[in-house]
Amino acid sequence: DGFYEMGRAAAFVRGGGFRKVALQFPDELLADAAAVAARMEAATGAEMYVLGDTTYGSCCVDEVAAEHAGAEAVLHYGPACLSPCRKLPVLHIFGQQPLDIGRCAEAFRELYPDRQSHVVVLSDVVYAHVMGELEQQLCPEYPNIVFSRVVCGDPPGPAPPGEVRQFGRQFLVEAPGGLQDCAMFYVGAEGLALTSFMLTWNCCPFSSFDPATGCGRRETLNVSRALMRRLYLVERARDARVVGILVGTLGVAGYLAVLQHLRELLRQAGKRSYTLAVGKPNPAKLANFLEVDIFVLVACAQNSLLDSSDFYRPVVTPYELELACNPAREWTGNYLTDFRDLLPGACAHVELPPAVPAAEAVPDISLITGEMRTTHLCDPPAPQLPPSPPLACRGQSRALVEISPAACFLESRSWRGLERQLGQTPVSKAVEGRRGIAIAYEDEGRKQ
Repeated sequence: DGFYEMGRAAAFVRGGGFRKVALQFPDELLADAAAVAARMEAATGAEMYVLGDTTYGSCCVDEVAAEHAGAEAVLHYGPACLSPCRKLPVLHIFGQQPLDIGRCAEAFRELYPDRQSHVVVLSDVVYAHVMGELEQQLCPEYPNIVFSRVVCGDPPGPAPPGEVRQFGRQFLVEAPGGLQDCAMFYVGAEGLALTSFMLTWNCCPFSSFDPATGCGRRETLNVSRALMRRLYLVERARDARVVGILVGTLGVAGYLAVLQHLRELLRQAGKRSYTLAVGKPNPAKLANFLEVDIFVLVACAQNSLLDSSDFYRPVVTPYELELACNPAREWTGNYLTDFRDLLPGACAHVELPPAVPAAEAVPDISLITGEMRTTHLCDPPAPQLPPSPPLACRGQSRALVEISPAACFLESRSWRGLERQLGQTPVSKAVEGRRGIAIAYEDEGRKQ
């Protein structure tokens, strides 16, 4: 009852007057889904629908699946990225995990012996419920310690000076030099959340406490090495001619706007783009699109940093694609994982510079291939001409395609899929096929 917070969830449903509610569980909690749904129906009188398999990452709210069931609200169970949703009211129930407060405080004292240290304490969402107790233990000893608060949804109004609002966390920085003068202490296991924090706040030294092992440590993730890898992917994006935009979320607010923003960015950079919705990306799925030079993943802040070392083509984030295609955006040392920061009106939005004619474009040398390339924004589109047929016939049945790099790639392949060959294949009568299963057909024994 405490882990799933039945009382708080039932109060949310009754308070909103919801009659249909979707319950979203990660895979590791699905075994309890039926029992939780039955208890919630008994407590609230509302219909409960269990969302078993999420289309994308389980940390995001699957609003599309909830709307298929006609749900009026969502109860999201388990770890969450806390990305704001577009439509439905959501209650996050993280699943309260136990924490040894005394051991955690002791590990903090070992890591920060200077009582005047400026430290920001972050935590995994499953330990947020006990951060108040840890604060009571450490604040009397450390006057400059700051505890972050978990915030679901965007807080109203602009942030006051010195306040940081990111990743569903909110805290006030009072160090003289701002955030770069602070250290970060993370309570939770190593994972995507910690990696995202370390890349974004890469000017801050990190340490962590893993409640599962009871050990504290200074984080040794080489942020510089990780950033070098990401900047290498930026260079790959500059070389790319065909870019695949992967839809990695349908629930995070602003995803449609960033899709349109990326299409326009690629169009003006003279690159061809294709929008692909393949669910959870994996090497086998993306290997079907050999004509694509690089992919950009539009997902929540945690799922955007996909390790694509096993993929046939690299996968970058929207921020990395902007670094590659927007000449006005320069690398400043700040790394952005939330794609909403790139949209017009956001804190990190950078307008595209005016188009430069091709004759005046500054040539550039690729650091990967060594070839010369021209990085410039395309001239404004010329007046519309009468449409011309996209295919030009060559011989009897072949077609020479000149409309896109993807079509040219298809023309160069040795196998292009099934062709109808009308009038060229002789007609034959249907014959009886083989019987049995693949391991032992009925006629195999007779042949032997």
